[in-house]
Amino acid sequence: MPLTDTEAADTSAGTGTSRAALTPRLRLILVLLLAAQFMLAVDFSILNVALPVIGEGLGFPLAHLQWIATAFALCAAGFTLVFGRVADLFGRRRLFLGGLAVLAAASLLGGLAQNPESLITARIFQGLATAAVTPAALSLLTTSFPEGPLREKALGLNGALMSAGFTTGAILGGLLTDLLSWRWAFFINVPVALAVLLTAPTVIKESPRSADRPKLDLPGAVTVTLGLLATVFGLTQAGDHGWTAGPTLLPLTAGAALLLLFYGIERRVSAPLIPLTVLGRRSVAWGNIAGLIAFLTETSLVFLLTLYLQEVLGFSPLTAGLSFGVLGLGTVIGGSAAPKAIARLGSRPTLITGGLLQALSTAALLGLGPDRSWLWLLLLATFAGGVGNMLVIVAFMVTATSGLPDHEQGLATGLATMTQQIGITMGTPIMSAIATAAMPATDAAGILDGLKAAVAANAAVVLLGVLTSVVFLRRIRSAAAPGSRRPRPS
Repeated sequence: MPLTDTEAADTSAGTGTSRAALTPRLRLILVLLLAAQFMLAVDFSILNVALPVIGEGLGFPLAHLQWIATAFALCAAGFTLVFGRVADLFGRRRLFLGGLAVLAAASLLGGLAQNPESLITARIFQGLATAAVTPAALSLLTTSFPEGPLREKALGLNGALMSAGFTTGAILGGLLTDLLSWRWAFFINVPVALAVLLTAPTVIKESPRSADRPKLDLPGAVTVTLGLLATVFGLTQAGDHGWTAGPTLLPLTAGAALLLLFYGIERRVSAPLIPLTVLGRRSVAWGNIAGLIAFLTETSLVFLLTLYLQEVLGFSPLTAGLSFGVLGLGTVIGGSAAPKAIARLGSRPTLITGGLLQALSTAALLGLGPDRSWLWLLLLATFAGGVGNMLVIVAFMVTATSGLPDHEQGLATGLATMTQQIGITMGTPIMSAIATAAMPATDAAGILDGLKAAVAANAAVVLLGVLTSVVFLRRIRSAAAPGSRRPRPS
């Protein structure tokens, strides 16, 4: 496939293999794209610790405090697929830079907010910017680096920094709130976004666009966006109202109906938003299932362990956040090791190995006890689980974006990004509902019983993901092995 930067690879005559060279220009491209992705990952968690302080400072009613997180999550997940396709049709660099400009402006608005309305508006535009920048940056990454070791190294670093960003956000949010003000959780985005905006136009090339560019599938775009918004909203409501309550069931039902309508539209239009031939590829479909489970389980596990550290062991929010530094270290190591594992074993065995390691590490947490002497088990298990989870995430990214032409990379990365953000959004309410239902009492012992039930469910879901990869990804070949052929999706 054509390379965005001819420095990226030197194709050997007659062999079809690539000798990848990470040139200074490509290193700068990588730094810029990873900086943007890391910043967006931090935004998912940086306000969690600060929510009570923000509520007091701006006069948020307690019942409406969740909208600070929900407004962001709805837009980040709901619009990702559309923006991924827009990047393919109208230019990835253009969308990347435009989204960063919106993010900088929205972050400045959030930091200066004097009332709940302006803060929620800022969070909405932060979510929209995330929905635009994330798939655009990821597709720029996959088209700037050829399939094989170089792309897998870039995706490994991207996955490691994204997971580390969630952990860093929790720690950084606590530090900024305690030492400065919650407003700096917004302000910190502005200089990073501006630095990338000033540098990227001279370094990152615009992706080539076809002369016979099809029109955007507006009916498909509207129905899938509304369907995702309704589904994500229903998932966020489940944590507050339960899974059988009207505020949960109504949007979930509407979301399912809209997504079915979207499928029907895509079967009939001449230029669909998501060509069904792409969804029909096993690498895309089942790769995204594995990714959904990876994000759903690990991010919700952090929520469960936060409750354990604070409600059972009595740690402060800041100390609890710092405890996840070991998890962050595991994700960095896993992200660095994943490309080597994929090159040696292939993406499918790496995905399965990582899933098994994550499942065993999660199951080990069932041994946690009611006092701080069990902290060693939490640290050891979260470190190993972070390594396994990152092996899965990088292998999922490689699987779900390999073997596709450049003009479909925005779509593929949009699907992968949507998978990530929906997994992050739906994991916590699901595990929270399981934990709450299993709590016999609200004292420390009762909370621990409920948390263990949710941890057991979490480990079971990870094993389910491993099983789907074993059964349905059997015929997927990895592009990573030296001298291997182009991956052949089933």
